[in-house]
Amino acid sequence: MGPIINDHLLSVITFLPLATGLLLLASGVLAGFVRSDGLPPAVWRAVALSSSLLTFVVSVVGLWGGFDPEQSGFQFVERTPWMAAYGVNYFVGVDGVSLVLVLLTSFLMPVILLASWNDITKSLRTYVFFMLFLETGMLGAFVSLNLLQFYIFWEVMLVPMYFIIGIWGGPRRVYAAIKFFLFTMFGSLLMLVAMLVVYWLNFDQGGVLNLDLVSVPETASGLALLDTAIPVTGEGAPWFKTQFWLFAAFALAFGIKVPMVPFHTWLPDAHVEAPTAGSVVLAGVLLKMGTYGFVRFALPLFPVAAVEFVPFFFALSLIGIVYGSLVAMVQQDVKRLVAYSSVAHLGFVMLGIFALNLQGVTGSVLQMVNHGLSTGALFLLVGFLYERRHTRQISDFGGIARPMPVYAALFGIVTMSSIGLPALNGFVGEFLILLGTFAANAWVAAAAALGVILAAAYMLWMYRRVFFGPIENPENRGLIDLSWRERTVMVAMIVPIVWIGVHPEPLLRRIEPSVMQILSQMQQRGADLQIEGVAVASLAASGPEQGGAAEEAMP
Repeated sequence: MGPIINDHLLSVITFLPLATGLLLLASGVLAGFVRSDGLPPAVWRAVALSSSLLTFVVSVVGLWGGFDPEQSGFQFVERTPWMAAYGVNYFVGVDGVSLVLVLLTSFLMPVILLASWNDITKSLRTYVFFMLFLETGMLGAFVSLNLLQFYIFWEVMLVPMYFIIGIWGGPRRVYAAIKFFLFTMFGSLLMLVAMLVVYWLNFDQGGVLNLDLVSVPETASGLALLDTAIPVTGEGAPWFKTQFWLFAAFALAFGIKVPMVPFHTWLPDAHVEAPTAGSVVLAGVLLKMGTYGFVRFALPLFPVAAVEFVPFFFALSLIGIVYGSLVAMVQQDVKRLVAYSSVAHLGFVMLGIFALNLQGVTGSVLQMVNHGLSTGALFLLVGFLYERRHTRQISDFGGIARPMPVYAALFGIVTMSSIGLPALNGFVGEFLILLGTFAANAWVAAAAALGVILAAAYMLWMYRRVFFGPIENPENRGLIDLSWRERTVMVAMIVPIVWIGVHPEPLLRRIEPSVMQILSQMQQRGADLQIEGVAVASLAASGPEQGGAAEEAMP
C-alpha cells in the first residue's frame, strides 16, 4: 500500500463505504440526465459489493497484517484537530479489542450484501446507501479515541438502521423501528450528560478542554480522560460527579444496546421485523457496541464503580442467560427464537466482562466475534427459508432435510456453533468466560453453566422439529435447496466459525495484551484496595507465561 494509505489506513477503511455511497448517489443523479431511472440496480449492487469487499481486503492486509500483537497500546493512530479549542479532535486508533471487531464488521458487510442480492426490490438505491452509511458508522465507533467523536458515530448508526427496519421490515416495522430508536436514544442522552460531567472534571484538573481518551506524547492536548481523577462516593464531591452515578449513566446506555434484561424488549421486535440483512447487522455488530462500550470506556474510566457494580451485573447476566434461554425455548417463530438466544449469549459476554480478569474479558471479546458469526449465520439461514415459504412458524415445517439436505447440513453446523460444540468457535469463548467467572465466583460460574444446557435444549429441539420427521405439509415437498450464491454466503460464514474453533490463538494473541492493558489501567486508577486486589488477582491468575507478560505490562 502507498504511504498515504498507510498513514491514514483507519480513515480509508472507515470512510470508504460512505464515500462509495455518496459517489453512487452523485452518479445516479448524473445518469438521470441520460436515462430516466438513473443507474441500473445491478450497478448499485455490484459497486456496493465491490466497495465492501475492498474495505474487508484493506482491513485484512493493512490492519491484520500490519498489527503488532506484542504491543498492548493503540496502533495505526491518526489525530487531527477538529474543534481544538473545545478538546474535540479526529482521533482514531485500534488495539487488539477493536481490531477484531473492525474485521468482523468489514467481513460481514459484503456477506450481507451478497446474501440480500435479490431480496430488496423496493427503493434499492436507498437501501444500498443506508447499508454503506451504516458500515461507516459502525467502523467509526470502534476506532474512535475521542469521546465526542465516539458519541457522534454511536448516534449516526441509529439513522440508517432506523430506516432499514422501518422501510424494508415486516408488517410491524414502523413500531419496531421507533421502539429501537427511542430505547437507544434514551440511554444515549444519559451517557451524553455523564460525558459532559467527565469533560468538566477533566478541565478542572488539566486546565485545558480535552475529550481524548488517551494522550498522544508529541501533542500538548491536555489531560487525557483516562488520567482524570474521578471522585468516588464519600470523598465530598457532589453525587453527580462521583464514579457511581457516572458509571451508571454509561452502563445504562451500553446495557440498553447489549441489550441486558430488563432493557431487552426492543430487540425481539427489531429482529423479527427487520429484513434479513438488518437482523444480521443488528446481531453481528450493533449489539457489540454495548459490550465494547463497557470494555473501552466504562471499566477504565470508572474502575471503582465497576467493582462496586460487579454483583449487580453478575445477577443481571445470569437472569439474561436463563430468561433468554427459557423464553427462546417456547417460541414458535424461528427468527424470534434466534433473537431471544442473543439475549442469553450476550448475557455470557457481560458475565465475562465483569469477571474482571484476563480469561473472562478475553473470552468476552472473542465471544463478541463468535456471536456475530454464529447468530448472523442463523439469521441468514432463517431468511433463506423465509424467502421460499414466507413463514417462520416452526409448526409449518418438519422433515425439510429431505428436499434441502445441503441447507440442513449447514444449519446443523451453525446450530452446533451456537450451542458451543468443541472444535467450533462458540466453545472457545464460552470456555474462557466460564473459566474467568469461576476464578471470580465459582457459584456464579456454576449457575451460568446451566445456560449452556438450556441453549442445547432449545436449539436442538427447534432443529429436530424443523428438519426431521415426516413431511406433513405438502408445501415443504417442493422446497428448493440453496443456490450457489447462498452456498457461497454460508461457506464464507462457516470458514471462520471452524477456524476460530480449531485455532483461536491468532485472535487471542492480539486480544490478550490489550485486555491486560485495560486491567492495568483499572488498577492504576483504582482508589481503594478492592479494585487493586481484583486487577492484581486477574493478572496473576493468567498462568506463568501470560502472567509474566502481564507483569511487564504493569507500570
